[in-house]
Amino acid sequence: MPVATPQLGSFQYVAETEVRQEDLDWAELVTIDLSLYHTPEGRKGLSKTLIDAVREKGFFYVKNFGISQQRVDRQFALGKRFYDLPLEEKSQYTPAGLDKGQFNGYVPAGRRIIDPETGLKDHTEIYNIPKFNGYFSQIHPPAVADHIKEVEEFARSLHTDVLDPLYVLLAIALELPEDYFTKIHRYEAKSEDHLRYMKYSKYTEEENKKVKNWSVGHTDLGSFTLLFRQPVAALQIRYHSTNEWKWVKPQDATLTVNACDALTFLTGGYVKSTIHRVAVPPKDQQHVDRLGLLYFSRPHNDITLSTIKESPVLQREGYTQNQFESGAHKVPTMEEWTFAKQTWQRTKGYQDNIAYRTATILPGFKEKDYA
Repeated sequence: MPVATPQLGSFQYVAETEVRQEDLDWAELVTIDLSLYHTPEGRKGLSKTLIDAVREKGFFYVKNFGISQQRVDRQFALGKRFYDLPLEEKSQYTPAGLDKGQFNGYVPAGRRIIDPETGLKDHTEIYNIPKFNGYFSQIHPPAVADHIKEVEEFARSLHTDVLDPLYVLLAIALELPEDYFTKIHRYEAKSEDHLRYMKYSKYTEEENKKVKNWSVGHTDLGSFTLLFRQPVAALQIRYHSTNEWKWVKPQDATLTVNACDALTFLTGGYVKSTIHRVAVPPKDQQHVDRLGLLYFSRPHNDITLSTIKESPVLQREGYTQNQFESGAHKVPTMEEWTFAKQTWQRTKGYQDNIAYRTATILPGFKEKDYA
């Protein structure tokens, strides 16, 4: 049973934007209904929906995943409680190795320059909580520590109730044994999965006029990212098929999910890592902060990110080498890839310019400009 305490209170979401749909150009995304997962026929249909989604548009919704809205609301309330702490207190939980890719704990705002011309810095704060499997020791502020059992139960539920089914569906789509991906994403193994509370503090009207986006186009480095409904419209994705940027509409009682770099490497590019960014919200939402609740799933640290050879689908379609392999470069382990990309992402004082956005992360992998 979920662990719950009454001290958090309720969480009030901000109102959704009233800007007309035709003015925002919403993405048309499919929905994975996990209530259909429990029969062979249901899994087969969902697997087709999933693979089409991650190859064509990149993002998809998931509903009926068995986690109540009350539990989700409490996590948002906990995130707000953390960010209401004074900066001095939050900063005590910043990892010592942040500039070298460490990321569990608190990442303060203002580490990157989003407008090189004026020197405007980001307003984004992050608090990452790693797996509760014995490999990671992390001290939390009392605001979080008082509810840590509830946080653990919530994170584990995301793994068993959402991620495991998605990995089974992906395996079916690639004609692999159903446990192929769940075996390399076990909760008990060491991997850099983490739950995240993320806050985009509002900018002034003058600041918003200087920038188009609060974060530039990018891909996530792991397998799947889970994003809970966020009413402040700001998330945009770039369609794989047309390269058009589209807004992602908040949908009630759903998760928004995207595929990430590790799955691209493991499938030789067949599964496409989703390009996305956080844009300046519509004018009627620019006066509020944007609080996010996310979970990042990654393969075990010791998994080498070589293209899967056992998939008949990948063999038939000719997806037999990823970019490391095709260039005769060393294929990294998930741990090597994680900290190489995190080091690039967490570089203090970096500017959102072409030189940064096209940097070489590892031999064989050069970032691209997705702005």
